[in-house]
Formats: sequence, structure tokens, C-alpha cells
Amino acid sequence: MGLQSSAAPSWLVAPRGGAAYRYSPAPLSGAADPLSDISRDTLAPNDGWAAADGGTTGGSTADDAHVFTVRNRSELVRALDAGSATPKIIRIAGTIDANTDGDGDHLDCADYATDGYSTSKYLAAYDPRTWGSAKPSGPQEEARQASAARQAERIELTVGSHTTIVGLGTSAVLKGASLQLKDAHNVIVRNLELRDAYDCFPVWQPNTGGLGDWKTAYDNIWLRGATHVWIDHVTLSDKGHLDEQEPTYFGRNYLRHDGLLDITNASDLVTVSWSRFADHDKAMLIGNGDTATGDRGRLRVTLHHNQFESVVQRAPRVRFGQVHLYNNRYVVPADAHDYRYSIGVSTESAIFAQNNAFHTPGHIEVADLVKSWNGTALHQSGTLFNRYPVDLLAIYNAYNSGSERDLTADVGWTPTLHTKIDSAEAADRAVARGAGAGRIP
Repeated sequence: MGLQSSAAPSWLVAPRGGAAYRYSPAPLSGAADPLSDISRDTLAPNDGWAAADGGTTGGSTADDAHVFTVRNRSELVRALDAGSATPKIIRIAGTIDANTDGDGDHLDCADYATDGYSTSKYLAAYDPRTWGSAKPSGPQEEARQASAARQAERIELTVGSHTTIVGLGTSAVLKGASLQLKDAHNVIVRNLELRDAYDCFPVWQPNTGGLGDWKTAYDNIWLRGATHVWIDHVTLSDKGHLDEQEPTYFGRNYLRHDGLLDITNASDLVTVSWSRFADHDKAMLIGNGDTATGDRGRLRVTLHHNQFESVVQRAPRVRFGQVHLYNNRYVVPADAHDYRYSIGVSTESAIFAQNNAFHTPGHIEVADLVKSWNGTALHQSGTLFNRYPVDLLAIYNAYNSGSERDLTADVGWTPTLHTKIDSAEAADRAVARGAGAGRIP
């Protein structure tokens, strides 16, 4: 994926008189800004893996000239400064739409399409009944790629090291954007709703999963090689364009979204707390490949006091990483007929799960909560399933006996960096009240 530039591409109308680039340093205190006190907050000692090795401070040392209040995409891009490592604090006020031109006018998929691309032409060109199982190539695939590049130039926003991004008040929203933390160090994102990182140009992959599938490009937040990251009180969802409402092409759902929060490519020392993941298929991938052996010793992530609601899978799915998963709340709605699993145990992962609560309808059983692909280790304790204590590991092994390898409780490590671990019952109530954007006490 390309990096975001503050310069407008030639195919967009330039801002009139520069007005679209209006931005200004925000005051550090004052009654008009109820969240001025969180802008310079740093991660508390012992609060998960991001507290290791000096902790996570984000842009807390920014000078006054690098504290910005932004109200539109142009202001946000200017404040991000193409991912520079200068310490900075960026405060998002109101709703910012990433799919906008230099004048602030909304862009839709038709505005990005170029070189004769259209969905109908693409479907006709690569229908498996006539195209076969070869990877798409030729004019329509080239047009799709060119069109996708135009959208990526707008919605991929690069976040640099030593940056804090916070939402102001209780209704700060960033929609249609993909925050990209590539090789960034020491970043904080708090009190912000990120919704609908919508891909206008999915690609058909005929050999995926045996039946083929549609692949999309954008995560709401994507960590690649990022270290010391604290994500707190954010809400991530597909709100605006749910994938379940998209049509079916070639027998597969025409997906428009990838992950809500993916942590890949040897990212490390990450804490995700008091956040809400909702209305999505593949919520969180930690480690992106079974052969990515460079991830060994990395991907150390803490997830605590988060709510996963109406999530089909990957909450999270883990490869290689040491992941502490405690005091989280899982809610599977009664009409969730496509639910697959919550905790994915994959290659060389070591998940330490404590005091998590699951709420599911009657057709979902305890053994459905976990799925293993080449993974062997899952420590669990204090799990509640529809308010009853269960031994998640024992039930999984009994249910899958003879079909999959048993999981072991020996994950090879014991978490030491964590806040107070509440009972699953107490955490369940607290997370229901307090997780997500706009709910920092």
C-alpha cells in the first residue's frame, strides 16, 4: 500500500485559496476543551506489554507548535506531516471523512474509478465459468489496480513515531480512513471512533480457500513493524456499509472491509484497552503468516477490557505472539448464523487468557469459541460462558478429540505486566458500561 502524502493528486481539484488546509495549534487547557487532560497522557506503568522497556508516551512531549486541532481531512493530513517522527498531538474534532477532495467534497467509488474500470466489466472478465482459476490479469485488473491506487492515496493516512491522536468530546469520528502505523514507534490513539474503511475495488482471488474469495485492502488501523503502541477507548466497526448487506458474486460475499485492527510484520509491545470492536467479520489478526518466522520473539500484545460484539472471527487470531487476553467481553447476537470462532490459536502462538466473559445464543457451544490452526498452546482460567464458569481448554479438547491436536495449557510464559485483573463477572459489567470511544471516565 502507498504512503499518504499531503499533496493533492493531480486528478483532484485543488483547494480554493488554501482554505481546506485550515488548522491551528490547540490550547493545552481550558474549559472549552473537556479532554485537554488526556492529550498528554502516557500509558500507566505495568499496563500491558506496551508498558515494557520504557513504556509508551506518544506525543506527550510535543511543543505547542505541534499540538493541532483538526476538523477535516486536509487538516489531519497536514498535522500528520507524512508520518514524520516529530512529537505531535492531534486532536480530532467532530467527524472527518477521508473520502473527500481538496475542497472537502465527498468522493465515492465512481470518482476513483479510472481507465474504464467498472464492477460489471470486472465480473464479466473474471467469471470463473469462462476465465477459469487463473489469477486475474489484463485490462480490467490493471484498471482495478489503478482505481484502487487513487482511493489509497486518499484514505491511507500514515502515522509517524511519537504521535498521540485523540478524539475531542464524546463524538469524534474518523470514517473511511485506514490509519497506517508502519515502522512507527511510540504511538497513542484514544477516544476515537474509526468506522467503515471501505474498499471500492476488491480483488477476486480464485484459489483462496478452495472456492475463491474477495480480498480487500484496508484495516481501520494497521500496525506493521510498529512498536510501543497504546490503543485505548476506541470504537472500530463497519458502520455505514456492513459487509453482510453486500451482494454475492461468484458464490462469495463481496467483502468491502479487511480487519478492524491488524498487528503484523513483527510489531511488538502493544496494549489495546477499553475498546469496542463491532459489526465486522475478521476483527483482529496478530501475525500475518505461518512462514513469517521473523515474528518470533515479537508480537507481544495485551488485550484487556475490550468488547467484541457481532464479530464473526479473529477476536483475535494469533500467530507467534505472546498475547495476554484478560477481562474482555464477547457478545454474539441471537441472529449470528455466520459466527465462526472468537480465539484463534495459530502457529507458535502463546495465548494467556484470564477471566473473559462470553454471551452467545443457544446454537453456539463452548467448543465453538476456540479454533486451532497449527497452534498448540492456550492457557485459560476464569472463563464465563453465558454466566456459567467453564473450562474452555478441557471442553475444546474433549469436543475436538480425534479431529484436531489437543491444546496444552503450558504456553511457556506468565504475564507480569497488567493492571488489576477482575473477576469475569465484574469485568463483564464494567466493559459493557465503559468500553469504546467517548467513555473515558
